[in-house]
Amino acid sequence: MAARIVVTGLGCISGAGKNVGEFNHSIFSDGPSKTILPISLFTPDKHMTQIAAEVKNYAPGDFFSVAELKQYDRFSQFALLSADEAIKDAGLAFDENLSKRTCVVHGTSIGGQETIENAYRQFYQEGQKRPHPYTVPKLLPSAAGSFISMKYGIKGPAFATASACASSGHAIAMAVLMLRSNMAEVAIAGGAEACITKGNFQAWEGLRVLSPDSCRPFSAKRSGLVIGEGGATLVLETLDHALARKATIYAELTGIGMSSDAHNIVQPLSEGAEMAMQAALTDAGIKGEDIQYINAHGSGTVQNDRVETRAIHNVFGGHAGSLKVSSTKSVHGHVLGAGGALESIAAILALQQQRIPATKNYLAPDSECDLDYVANVSCQAEIDQVMSNSFAFGGLNTSLIFKRFP
Repeated sequence: MAARIVVTGLGCISGAGKNVGEFNHSIFSDGPSKTILPISLFTPDKHMTQIAAEVKNYAPGDFFSVAELKQYDRFSQFALLSADEAIKDAGLAFDENLSKRTCVVHGTSIGGQETIENAYRQFYQEGQKRPHPYTVPKLLPSAAGSFISMKYGIKGPAFATASACASSGHAIAMAVLMLRSNMAEVAIAGGAEACITKGNFQAWEGLRVLSPDSCRPFSAKRSGLVIGEGGATLVLETLDHALARKATIYAELTGIGMSSDAHNIVQPLSEGAEMAMQAALTDAGIKGEDIQYINAHGSGTVQNDRVETRAIHNVFGGHAGSLKVSSTKSVHGHVLGAGGALESIAAILALQQQRIPATKNYLAPDSECDLDYVANVSCQAEIDQVMSNSFAFGGLNTSLIFKRFP
């Protein structure tokens, strides 16, 4: 029988707060979202989107030395900060044995975007002939996971997952598989993203999916997604290991589902989303009626929100109308590769507090988005099991199911 997997530590940094406490306050506070604001990390051109969900008032020097910052891209900084909070929250101390029985799986969609753009600017614009020696190791998508393993002396498997907006969802799923197969007893799993840069925004502008005003998932007047940044990390353990060390357990991770649309690089397909959700239910050994809340992918684009709504109807049937469905991207923005982990934390906090975070900025219903999206105001609810969805460009899908413990 496969090992049961539990969550014993949480850590995050995002536009919704620099730690789990601040994040919790942001996603459950009622009233308009105050986390999506004018961009300050670069000066947008007049024709460009002007807003993002930045980590405000973030000073890297408050957390890292000058020598460290020569090696850490901004996305690695967020990964390290979220991992540090999660590991401390879990009360882990890595002795020689535990370090060998722990894995690190940390996802990112883009990796060291800031490093890449700085190097290109220095070479093409400023005429520098040689980039900083750490340019390559800083920009690698695997850098964050490597730095986490080095900081804590973790000697088990360590690698990155890169599947666009499902990257950290895949990281968590892969960590679960490693724990179930006894390759490790503890996993540091999550993701990080830091791509609020001028070059990246110009590229996203070409897709015509960025909102000029706000993120309002599932609303009839939604105008696109809002890019965010940050990092999120979960400490996962086998139940036996967690109980043996008398760890605090936030939730049990009972089901993982993964699929590929095999359809289109940017257009989502309902069938792929359905496959991931159904696979998670099957893995957890439950029926759709056992889920009370879905933390939706809910990016705020016209097409994505309609496809996800249709997929939920097809998987949950008559129970879909009884589900609470919300998108916390309306608060923290679309954190791309970090989204799956950050939204998993939101789902776990909902379980802990028996409260559903609202879909903020909602204005009016869409005839093709007809579920209960918990519009604008959070609500109390009896929640035993929750699902968290991440559906990425390229049709790369993950669904995770968390259950109250005990």
